[in-house]
Amino acid sequence: MKKLALVCIVSVSIFCFAASAFAGSIAPGQSTSCKNAGSITLAVDGSSGPDRTNGNAVIWKSSNYTTIPITLGPGSNNGFEGARKVGMANKHSMGQKSVTLKGQNNFSRGDSIGNISGEVKITNTGTIPIAVTCG
Repeated sequence: MKKLALVCIVSVSIFCFAASAFAGSIAPGQSTSCKNAGSITLAVDGSSGPDRTNGNAVIWKSSNYTTIPITLGPGSNNGFEGARKVGMANKHSMGQKSVTLKGQNNFSRGDSIGNISGEVKITNTGTIPIAVTCG
């Protein structure tokens, strides 16, 4: 009986470790979390009509109980287009498809994303899936 309990505990531990390494794709309205991750990568995983290719998420951090919104917009135009007969260089760029959040030790601002220690809960508030990888 003790061997069976030990096997069950080891199996659950391996499953939890594997689940924390890759949180997966979260559909609109769903959530996932990463625990004590060194980095968290969010990536747009599709497109839809209303938001084009924009992914919207809210990140809650247990380290300081703050919530931070993040928008990924690979289909969004950013900046100014140059060469419009004003002699300005082209400052146009497209949004990013993914972002990687990395933990920073001794980060002083409590409202910043810098501290991702503890549990970090990611909720998809947009209309397209977002892939989440905990590192």
